[in-house]
Amino acid sequence: MRRTRQSFIGGQWLDPAGAQAIDVIDPATEVPYAQLRIGGLDEVNRAVEAAKRAFDAFSRWTVEQRLGLLEEVLAIYKRRYEEVAQTISQEMGAPIEFSRAMQAAVGTAHLEQTIRALRSFPFRKQTDSLLVSHEPIGVCALITPWNWPINQIVCKVAPALAAGCTMVLKPSEIAPFSGILFAEILDEAGVPPGVFNLVHGYGHVVGDALSRHPDVDMVSFTGSTRAGIEVAKAAADTVKRVHQELGSKSPNIILPDADIEDAVTRGARSCFSNSGQSCNAPTRMLVHVDHLHRAEQAARAEAERTVVGNPRDGSTEVGPVVSRTQFDRIQHFIGVGIDEGATLIAGGMGRPEGLKEGFYVRPTVFSNVRPDMTIAREEIFGPVLSIMTYRSEEEAIALANDSVYGLAAYVQSKDLDHARRVAARLRVGNVHINYPPWNPAAPFGGFKRSGNGREYAEFGLAEYLETKGTTGYV
Repeated sequence: MRRTRQSFIGGQWLDPAGAQAIDVIDPATEVPYAQLRIGGLDEVNRAVEAAKRAFDAFSRWTVEQRLGLLEEVLAIYKRRYEEVAQTISQEMGAPIEFSRAMQAAVGTAHLEQTIRALRSFPFRKQTDSLLVSHEPIGVCALITPWNWPINQIVCKVAPALAAGCTMVLKPSEIAPFSGILFAEILDEAGVPPGVFNLVHGYGHVVGDALSRHPDVDMVSFTGSTRAGIEVAKAAADTVKRVHQELGSKSPNIILPDADIEDAVTRGARSCFSNSGQSCNAPTRMLVHVDHLHRAEQAARAEAERTVVGNPRDGSTEVGPVVSRTQFDRIQHFIGVGIDEGATLIAGGMGRPEGLKEGFYVRPTVFSNVRPDMTIAREEIFGPVLSIMTYRSEEEAIALANDSVYGLAAYVQSKDLDHARRVAARLRVGNVHINYPPWNPAAPFGGFKRSGNGREYAEFGLAEYLETKGTTGYV
């Protein structure tokens, strides 16, 4: 069984003070393939202390120095790219081809976008005798989940480095190896000791301690809204900045003039992608009542066509969900959907046929879903699509906005101007018109209970900076 490298603090790999080790489970087999020794308060304090010591020198690095460092990180990441893809595939079950094409690829994209943003970011602006400067906020706690592990690590670590901050990363204990691998990449690239630190552990222990720590100046958290609320409460006493990217229940409005079969098929595929474990997945499909039958047929066909299987098999499109806890949660919601009277038109309870082990979920489609149903309101985080109907455009927009969340929304129409008008009325942080390619230059974050602040490119860089006004400068 693989034993992990341990906490990375002050430029050294160190064993946690405690002896607790937890199994890391392969979601495709349900069998432990590694053990992780987790840290606690002692590791948090040592890591924060190391980051605090390193801040003064690193915060004074020039833009050119930070650019050189990030370019070296990018070069090493590209060299170890296949290792990144294989690591993600095993630890959280992403199909290997999807891991290569998307999960690992987003790490490259975020590094490239951060380098681009750093080259042109206006850190200083002088107007008459006023100097406005943007300076690194300080020591940052970065708490990341398991569903897009390298994506969420890189889109926090890269801008923090670009800004001149020091940091402590707590990756998910369920999928810890992306964090370990990225720590090795940063160390090889020459990140100074103490600038980047890594502590494994549980969220209610390590995450809570980082959020409360008086020497942490900012917490950047990605995860559930429930956990995000706890982070914000823990951080409140020290008045630190809290950046959050949280849950969602993203609507997908298919307008009557869209190509219904194509729009529904692509929407269902997007919902099932990554085993439904994406916070911005289009899980609420809104179709005109006159097109419901066609939508049901297209969604059913896509669910039944989707290849679910071993993530190491190149033909697999959807792998397992990450854990037994996640599998049981999804099964619960499918059961609730049935009990509350939604029409099950594809998938359902249990594993797909022929899969007797592993946390595999059947791509599932419900129709005749009412706005008050649990599956229309709660984030399921699995390959479960809810089809809802509307009779007018006003009703569609109202249904789309009828959520405590506001991370993303999707609009499909052959008339781009029409889609733009609808998009402008949606209370979300990101709108995707006609399924465009993923754009790492777009700001990412949510309205309402989907969080606050933005990630990616210059928007992410700005989150790690404080603004200072100096008057009488001339």
